[in-house]
Amino acid sequence: MKLALAPMGDVEDPSYTKDDEHDLWPLDEINPTKARFPCCLVWTPLPVVSWLAPFIGHVGLCMEDGAVVDFSGSNFVTVDDFAYGAVARYVQLDREQCCFPSNLASHTCKYRYKHAEKGSAISWDDAVQLSRRHFEHKSYNLFTCNSHSYVANCLNRICYGGSMNWNMLSVAALVLFMGRWVDAMAVVRSFMPFIVMVCFGVSIVGWPFLMGLMSFCLLLILWFCVGNFCLKNVLEC
Repeated sequence: MKLALAPMGDVEDPSYTKDDEHDLWPLDEINPTKARFPCCLVWTPLPVVSWLAPFIGHVGLCMEDGAVVDFSGSNFVTVDDFAYGAVARYVQLDREQCCFPSNLASHTCKYRYKHAEKGSAISWDDAVQLSRRHFEHKSYNLFTCNSHSYVANCLNRICYGGSMNWNMLSVAALVLFMGRWVDAMAVVRSFMPFIVMVCFGVSIVGWPFLMGLMSFCLLLILWFCVGNFCLKNVLEC
């Protein structure tokens, strides 16, 4: 009696799934009370800056256990201690849209060689930790190297959404258009200082204050647009 042995590569384990390949175990539920946002991009308003431009804030990226990791100062990346206050908005990212190659041959994204050259990660937490170590040696600057730069670096390491062109603008747009508010109080906390500032400025200075504020916001937007698309070397960190 002869036994025909199938080649190892042809044997399929019915219990094997794509999740096993990348250790995509189920995530815990989002829990704002305990400040747990598994695999989320999180946002909170910045003191003073968000009072003048409420679309600008501080961001971080959460690990699979929900702990927030954020670049909050020169040579300083905090873990599970979100700088500038509690999370106000969040976007839960899909690990299925990530490329986690264990070697060059296992890349699933179209940027196979570029991804390997720029620095890939084998898991979500690995990407967060690699970017953390990278930014622990960077100087913080609101206009050139900030928390958005850190998140963009993480997303590029995992080629999130099949893209390696993540930058400060695209991260900000993701929060702006896809972000969910934690609760009603988070909305109040984010916009109330801006409303008070506008009312106070208009009452004291008049409408020129509002025009000046709008000009300030437009200049900020213009700088980040020009910087990210025309002066990449200046904003790359």
